Parts: sequence; C-alpha cells; structure tokens
Amino acid sequence: MSFKLILAYFKHQLTANNRHGTHSPFVYKLADEVIYDFSTKKVYEGIEAQRKKLLNDDTYLQISDLGDNSIRQKVKLLTKNLEKPRIAQLIYRLAVHHQPHNVILLGIGLGITAAYLTKACPKALLIAMEECSGEANIANQVFKELDLTNVLLQVGNLESLLTKVVNEAKVLDLVYIDGRYTKETILNYFNCCLPKFNEHSLLIISCINQNEDTKVAWSEIKNHPQVTVTIDLFWLGLVYFRKGQAKEHFKLKF
Repeated sequence: MSFKLILAYFKHQLTANNRHGTHSPFVYKLADEVIYDFSTKKVYEGIEAQRKKLLNDDTYLQISDLGDNSIRQKVKLLTKNLEKPRIAQLIYRLAVHHQPHNVILLGIGLGITAAYLTKACPKALLIAMEECSGEANIANQVFKELDLTNVLLQVGNLESLLTKVVNEAKVLDLVYIDGRYTKETILNYFNCCLPKFNEHSLLIISCINQNEDTKVAWSEIKNHPQVTVTIDLFWLGLVYFRKGQAKEHFKLKF
C-alpha cells in the first residue's frame, strides 16, 4: 500500500462516521445489520481456503499480450492484490441483504469475489466478465472446487460483453465494478448500466480512493442526478437510486 493511500485512509477514518453518526434510517439499518456484522460465518471458510491455495501458487499467468513486452505475473502475487477477506465478506453480506435476482461482476478477482457473490445469492444468476483468459481459467477452477453452478463466466472485451448483457436485461439488481480501471472506463460502465438501474438496484465500486482517477470517477457518479444515496467505505463505494429520497452522501468508517 502506497504512502498516499495510507494517508488517505487515516484521513477518511478521522472524518467518517459510524452507524450512530448517520441521520438516515435506511443507512443506519444497513450499517447496523450488514456493514458492521463482523460475526464469522461458515460459508467464509471454503472460499478462504481457495484464497489460501492461490496465495501459495507460484504459477505464472500472462495477464496482458504486448508482444515482446507481454506481462506475466505469479498467481500468488495477483491474489495478494485482491479484496481482503473483510472486504469480500462485506460484499457477500450486502448481496445477502439485498437478494438480487441478477448480479453482474466486472473483473472476477480470480474467482474469489465471484464466489462470495454466488454463495450469497444461490438463486440468482451471476454473470462474471473478465478480459484475461488466464485469470478466467483460475476462476473456473475455483468455481469447480466450490461446486458453484449459478455463475456464467464470459471472457472478452468487457465493454462489448456488458453492453450485450445490459441490452438484454429488464433491470440490473446488483452490479460490481472493480475500481482498478481508469476513470473513463469506470464511467463508461456506469453509464452503460444506468438505464437499467431502478430504486432497488445496488452498484458497488471497489478501490474508490485508489488514485486520482478513481476519486474523480467516484465524485462524478455521486453527483449524477439519478444517484440519491452513496456510502463511502474507503475501500468500497455503495450507490443507490432510491426514488423519493433526498440526495445524501455518507462516509462511514470500515
């Protein structure tokens, strides 16, 4: 973690509230029952066992194809950059709380984040999209070992894949965007999904404070007229489109 990110985190902690500092019944209930539920759950064990295996995997993956400058990385190093267990487990709890009928995941995190979402919503269809075929292969193995059958993994250009899925959907219940993309990419994904969000939809964006690009993207999304409630948890941003609710932005410690 860079010094700038550490400094930003401590600044966030100093200026953020906990559940008792919120004046919204909706956000207070979400914080009390979901965000701050740190109890251990049996479902976490199997997924974290898969993470542990990946953290010991010295296999090299080709993560981009640039001819002579192709980038290769060890699986265990890629795994270290995934959402930490407490973040992935919060995503699980959010999905359990909202019980979406469909879930779109942009960036599969070697299958760990997708596994948490799939376990949270066993009756939902999770469409996971990934550009790197090597990461997709690892994710498929994770899905197989966890016996996950309600996940559809698509590999290819994310914008093209997302556009097709959005065009075919009546509504988008839960969308997760990996915030490690550029500002333009994050905003393109947001704008692509926007017509299919409704007052029950949840958009989750990771790494919203990762760098200036992601901070600007987060700010623009917060200020969009269709967005009514946002919750900045530093590592994650939660976006709601609740009709009839005054526009409010919350910053919570996590």
